Amino acid sequence: MASEQFRFDIRFPTCNPQLVQMDILFGQSYFLRFDPKLWEAMQPYPPLGTLYAASYMRARGYSVALFDAMLAGSEQEWAAALDRHKPRFAVLYEDNFNYLSKMCLLRMREAAFVMIAMAKARGCTIIVAGADATDHADLYLRRGADFVLLGEGEVTLGELLDALTGRTAQPLTNILGLAWLDRERQTAESGKTAAVGGLRSAVVTTPRRPDIKHLDNLPFPAWDLVDIERYRRIWRERHGYFSLNVVTTRGCPYHCNWCAKPIWGQRYNARSPENVVAELVYLKQHFAPDHLWFMDDIFGLKPGWLERFADLVREAGVVMPFKCLLRADLVTEKTAAALAAAGCRTVWIGAESGSQKVLDAMEKGQTVDDIRRATALLRRHGIEVGFFLQFGYPGETWADITLTRQMVRECAPDDIGISVSYPLPGTKFYERVKLELGAKQNWKDSSDLALLYRGPFPTPFYRALHRLVHAEHRLAKWRRGTAHERAATRECVKRWGRWPHLALELVHWLRSRLVLMVYMRRIA
Repeated sequence: MASEQFRFDIRFPTCNPQLVQMDILFGQSYFLRFDPKLWEAMQPYPPLGTLYAASYMRARGYSVALFDAMLAGSEQEWAAALDRHKPRFAVLYEDNFNYLSKMCLLRMREAAFVMIAMAKARGCTIIVAGADATDHADLYLRRGADFVLLGEGEVTLGELLDALTGRTAQPLTNILGLAWLDRERQTAESGKTAAVGGLRSAVVTTPRRPDIKHLDNLPFPAWDLVDIERYRRIWRERHGYFSLNVVTTRGCPYHCNWCAKPIWGQRYNARSPENVVAELVYLKQHFAPDHLWFMDDIFGLKPGWLERFADLVREAGVVMPFKCLLRADLVTEKTAAALAAAGCRTVWIGAESGSQKVLDAMEKGQTVDDIRRATALLRRHGIEVGFFLQFGYPGETWADITLTRQMVRECAPDDIGISVSYPLPGTKFYERVKLELGAKQNWKDSSDLALLYRGPFPTPFYRALHRLVHAEHRLAKWRRGTAHERAATRECVKRWGRWPHLALELVHWLRSRLVLMVYMRRIA
């Protein structure tokens, strides 16, 4: 396959600090500052997908710079970066490993449009890549983007820039995974067609590009472009340790019918354990993180991968505490032991629901018993467990919600994350409810929790349910008196002085119970 006839050196060339004008300024539009819930949590990670693209293009001989929106205050900092670097190409390359980017939040889409306008005003050629742009290429092209990369973007970006700079004579129509506006058709149709219809009909797309299968061939992320010390300072001040992010795979082969996969679809490709450990050695030598987050949709899925990884991190002396995501049905005694040996501190499981009826409707491919068994196995090996929970799936009843709450009480996970079912294009779930969707089809930010289709309960119900289940979980942890919860209490005392935090949780619990009772009475 043409896209894989390369092998890059895994060394890290650094930028020339004297070089101001760059070929490419990379950026992304996920601003932590624009997401109040995540801003409060303050656990920032560099935009890994963007760093991979920057590293790939630098390996092809282009000079690159990075605008890191994660810690930026506003789009004005992007404007300042454009003025400082004077790039020919402005590339908004979203971090496809960040689940919040995959959710296509409206506030971040608005930021992308502002950033496109800023780059357009400075005469840049503007290229956009990411989940939202793949799903809605016409929106981004109408707002001024010159090209949209569809799906996995590194190779497409390389071929596109080679064509635009004259390195190759390849016509755009031969470049896979690309969308742009046919300007002649746009001009011809603009006088006789509505603006939206005319522009949409002028979008040209090429066939999907095959994914990169041999991920070891890619250069490591361009870590040297990141202000690592700023991240370290924030983490140490807020949490007492410093965490960095790593990915070992791309994609997920499972068929949960609500999970959007605009970038990799059902495909799943993995780096070798040797390649991953080489990057961990680099990170330890240069940045000395205290903790890692493996951002994979599923960590260590390939048979034998986890065991080999555990052996190699011990041999290389890079055993570090980490968190990762796993399916409950993949947790066995062998994998739990390997995770513990490799340094795993926390495993997050997509539990979703305590109702088997709901799990089956989601085509999750796991059982409630799998969740209980995985939790017990991981605990036995000293690994904390987090549950991702999802409410509001079509057909879910109050009885199903009660089963989920019961599962949380009985399994007593160390942490929980709660969401409301969220229809995104390309999923069976979206096709099922799309006729019920109104003008608003995306959340504004991650705390929105709006039910975007007609469910059994309205949005205020689910927001109250979110508060209730969190309050129940925290109160249960206090009753158990875990060390983790005692630490959380001390942190709260520091932030709130002498305010009785437990009493505040009880108020949240009572208020949420009242809201739920009101809505239950209305529906009955």
